[in-house]
Amino acid sequence: MHKERSVGWSTFRRGGAAQPRQATMTKSVLLAAGIFACVLGVEMLLVDSAVVVPIDGSGPARTMTAPDWAPWTLLSIGAATILHFGNLHLKPSAPPIGRGTVGHF
Repeated sequence: MHKERSVGWSTFRRGGAAQPRQATMTKSVLLAAGIFACVLGVEMLLVDSAVVVPIDGSGPARTMTAPDWAPWTLLSIGAATILHFGNLHLKPSAPPIGRGTVGHF
């Protein structure tokens, strides 16, 4: 019988061994993905097309143009991901912000 041990604030069982959850790394990856999507969306709004030339110069240059919907989609997905980052709690037992404070309606 395997015993679970507490590492950090929570544990889970995979393959019979207890392992810590990596909530902080997940939050960091989500924030980075959201920022990347927003930056790429803004870049697509500012640049109409890009010419890609091979490094060795042996092939023809290609012109790449993004569809009209791509910048706004990336911006909205990135913004939603960044906003969701602020709502992720590290500890599931942590009370919501503002609960129990004086003057909270």
